[in-house]
Amino acid sequence: MTTIDTRDTKLYSPLIPAVRAMYELPRGEELQILTDDPHVFDHLKTYLSEQQIGFREIYDEAEMILQFTIP
Repeated sequence: MTTIDTRDTKLYSPLIPAVRAMYELPRGEELQILTDDPHVFDHLKTYLSEQQIGFREIYDEAEMILQFTIP
């Protein structure tokens, strides 16, 4: 499983490394995105839903995790 950690990202949108990984990883690769920004979390969930990609949400106090397989 590949992990993209966007927590504490301040210089650019945390969406950039997350979306980049989704397009660079091979099909079937499992991806885990860590974030501490609820807006980014919601945007990623919306995007995955629009693309009909199933995902798992994990909440752990101040961080949120999305796990899914690259289609």
